[in-house]
Amino acid sequence: MFLLVLSKWVIPLTEFEPLRLQMREPLARSGGAAPFASLLTSLAGEVRRPPIEVAAAEIFDLAYSLVRVLDEQGEAVGPWAGSLTVDQMIVGLRDMLTVRAFDARMLRGHRQGKTSFYIQALGEEAVACAHSHALRPGDMNFPTYRQQGLLIASGYPLVDMMNQVLSNSHDPMKGRQLPVFYSSKAYGFFSISGNLATQFVQGVGWAMASALAGDTKIASAWIGDGATAESDFHAAMVFASTYQAPVILNIVNNQWAISTFQGVALGGAGSFAARGHGFGIPALRVDGNDYLAVHAVSAWAAERARSNLGPTLIEWVTYRAGAHSTSDDPSVYRPKDEPSQWPLGDPIERLKTHLIRSGVWSEDDHQAAIADVEAKVLAASLEAESYGTLHSDLISSPRTMFDDVFAVMPDHLRRQREKAGY
Repeated sequence: MFLLVLSKWVIPLTEFEPLRLQMREPLARSGGAAPFASLLTSLAGEVRRPPIEVAAAEIFDLAYSLVRVLDEQGEAVGPWAGSLTVDQMIVGLRDMLTVRAFDARMLRGHRQGKTSFYIQALGEEAVACAHSHALRPGDMNFPTYRQQGLLIASGYPLVDMMNQVLSNSHDPMKGRQLPVFYSSKAYGFFSISGNLATQFVQGVGWAMASALAGDTKIASAWIGDGATAESDFHAAMVFASTYQAPVILNIVNNQWAISTFQGVALGGAGSFAARGHGFGIPALRVDGNDYLAVHAVSAWAAERARSNLGPTLIEWVTYRAGAHSTSDDPSVYRPKDEPSQWPLGDPIERLKTHLIRSGVWSEDDHQAAIADVEAKVLAASLEAESYGTLHSDLISSPRTMFDDVFAVMPDHLRRQREKAGY
């Protein structure tokens, strides 16, 4: 009788369509037109600036709007304006010019066979450079491979960075890291990992440790739009939310994860910032090509963390203007005219325009700054190359792979080294 009752609810399988998986398709592919109109969700100066003690539930709208300070004419407008002095803005402009010149020099070195690999930050310079100036000495960044601006803006020696890219005799990493995988505790730059998303949980853990130790230092963790699909991203969000860790959680949405457009990782969510809602973390979406907006929101989030108000999730909306890396060809997966259609402009040109419009900068000043920066980058490059390049055949002995792993080498590694003949 029981089976008969159940059988009344059975629907023939022929009435269902076969199940299938679905993925979001790019709005445009190679050869098509670039669609970016949906990014301009807010006018400059339109988005409110809440107090730092605001609850996450009170700023849901900020995860879908776009914090912008510089308008189309280069004026700084709205409640987020005013976080920087003129001198600080000029420093920021020079920082970005240095990143761009550094990248150009290292790309040339790759074409000349002096290094095996490079990743540039073309079009994204404002995100790292402005954020760096919102932190304090002792704070720790947990970056990806496209935040060289954090080091450059904090004054890390260009020669040391180039030595690491060239893997030469003065390489701080002793040739054991992929080029561009910098590391400097003194400059608040945690070692980069090739395993994407690991830095997010590491950043949260470091922030928790700082709080447990009764310290005043905060962490800033970085991730790309594509890597938010990794499980480490969600684990970091859980711990940051549960323990209200003093950490800034940065998502750099540069529209492309290698060859996959950002919508694949985004899924059906309205924005990457909106992912903070499910964890009760205050979240904002920001124009990442607006140096003034980046600094203002970074300073706001840093003040929250330092005031024991917990984590902040920030989506930096920017654009990878170049290839993912020197081993990538973006022309095969994105529209040819896409860079020219990007609506948020070039971060360097936008800040330059603002300074000129403010009467504190000129085209002559700008050209002089470019010349000065390029001369310094060239001098650093020549010095670094004097210590060797990929051409120099400065290959370390395999014996060194056993060094600097443990303070005291354990017996099993000693036996492995001896078995290898060293």
